[in-house]
Amino acid sequence: MSWYAYVILFSFLGPFTLSFDKKIAFYKEFRFLFFGLIITALAFILWDEYFTVNKVWGFNPSYLLKIYIGHLPLEEILFFLVVPYNCVFIHQVLKGYFPQVKMMVLGKWFFILFAASGIFFAVYYFKNWYTMSACLISFLFAVWTLLNKPSWMGNFTFTYLVCLFPFLIVNGILTGAITPSPIVWYSENHIIGWRIITIPFEDLYYNFSLLFPIIALFESSKAKSLR
Repeated sequence: MSWYAYVILFSFLGPFTLSFDKKIAFYKEFRFLFFGLIITALAFILWDEYFTVNKVWGFNPSYLLKIYIGHLPLEEILFFLVVPYNCVFIHQVLKGYFPQVKMMVLGKWFFILFAASGIFFAVYYFKNWYTMSACLISFLFAVWTLLNKPSWMGNFTFTYLVCLFPFLIVNGILTGAITPSPIVWYSENHIIGWRIITIPFEDLYYNFSLLFPIIALFESSKAKSLR
């Protein structure tokens, strides 16, 4: 096993095991998750492959199984299946255990903040590929949400804020918070340079961009099943 593989494994074990909790019974909703999970994973794998080829970021082979699909290590491919799964699981847990927390008003301002800051950073740092792409995608998702006002926008806000804690732990490990060198490295030419300990600031927008489509597609699939 590699460092990166252990990160993926231990990230997945808890949410998967608790998916069979009687109160949440997330396993009963797997059918609503599959389509969005595959679409989101494919989109991010293509983005990841392109940026890896162009050395916007890369991977330290010392911490990998050294099994590659294209230019991406197997662990990275699994990341795009495990992390979205975990986030939807958290989304459902929060709705199940805290149904009174709607956050619609905060949700509106949350998306306004991401729209305004996203377009600012995307334009101001347009030469930084990671900054520009992550912030621009966040801007587009946030604007779509503000225009369409889906019923789950408040729940998404709650989910994103709670997911920040496991995101920071996982991303911190991957970017070298507890290892001599990072498992995943970033080119200084394509990030602003601000760090949350070892985590690039842009990861806040990247995580938003990763979480949004899987939640949107999951909620859409569930809504269609009720019609």
